[in-house]
Amino acid sequence: MAIKYLIIRFSSIGDIVLTTPAVRGLKEQVDEAEVHYLTKPGYAAILNENPYIDKVHVLQSSFAKTIQNLKAEEFDYIIDLHRNLRSIQIKHKLKVMDFSFNKLNKEKWLMVNFKINKMPDEHIVDRYLKTLSVFDVKNDGKGLDYFIPASEEIEISTILPENYKEGYAAFAIGGQHATKKLPTSSIQEICHKFDKPVVLLGGKEDHQAGEIIAGNNQMIFNACGMFSLHQSASLIKKARLVITHDTGLMHIAAAFHKPVLSVWGNTIPEFGMTPYLPEGGSHMFEVRNLRCRPCTKIGYKKCPKKHFKCMKDQDINAIVRHAAKVYNTMESGQ
Repeated sequence: MAIKYLIIRFSSIGDIVLTTPAVRGLKEQVDEAEVHYLTKPGYAAILNENPYIDKVHVLQSSFAKTIQNLKAEEFDYIIDLHRNLRSIQIKHKLKVMDFSFNKLNKEKWLMVNFKINKMPDEHIVDRYLKTLSVFDVKNDGKGLDYFIPASEEIEISTILPENYKEGYAAFAIGGQHATKKLPTSSIQEICHKFDKPVVLLGGKEDHQAGEIIAGNNQMIFNACGMFSLHQSASLIKKARLVITHDTGLMHIAAAFHKPVLSVWGNTIPEFGMTPYLPEGGSHMFEVRNLRCRPCTKIGYKKCPKKHFKCMKDQDINAIVRHAAKVYNTMESGQ
């Protein structure tokens, strides 16, 4: 008889991708596990193709309707990987045995407000997996998952210029918060100095910045706002390396085991959400020893100190040198 699990993670792209080792572990390591997943409607597409998930549920506009639908499933266990007020309400209504992961809110608060580092040296993926330890689920070491529908795989030859067919770097220029993104001028400098084909990735809100960055340079293709998330993931999958801010596409790049060059602004790797098991050659770039950093665990619309040194003082030449080294290594197949 199947044992029915409900995993809860409402948002966002990166956080959901980071739960995939727990999803896979539950499905593969627990006999007769039937895995369901509850998320927001806007993120269901990330999960629909995942073969380790039996059914995806989404929050309805009516909370009562959501509860009604979930109660009908008669779950045996709830795995709460979000742990907020809404997930607590759902657990209360369903009255099913639940297990929740440790968000380390106190430790993050100490780090942000007093720069006291009590954070464990542990990735959030491993904290998610700890939530399943009672079921004897262990880390299989396979990393993250991201599954692209066949209909959304990008054929490079049909959309990119001829000189991109031999290889390119992807640069995810977007970010949910401005303080997690390099200034447009810095991205432009990196791309122009790199002097290899680059595909800029981001949402519609990043398109104008992409146009400024690309200018008339034939080595830079602005794909911001042109493609769906799955199609952007396909472009990442085919790239030789990915340069990115601390954002969802960074974790998608890690899922495809790409060399990930991540650039960190107001957030810090110590929060435990670095690229998980990326390809060799990956590197994290950050401006260390800033007294104001981290200023938040998420991000702001603008630097609260008004100087934005965490991004403006990034070593552009170091990023370019490392990107060129990784690109050339991938090109030679070494």
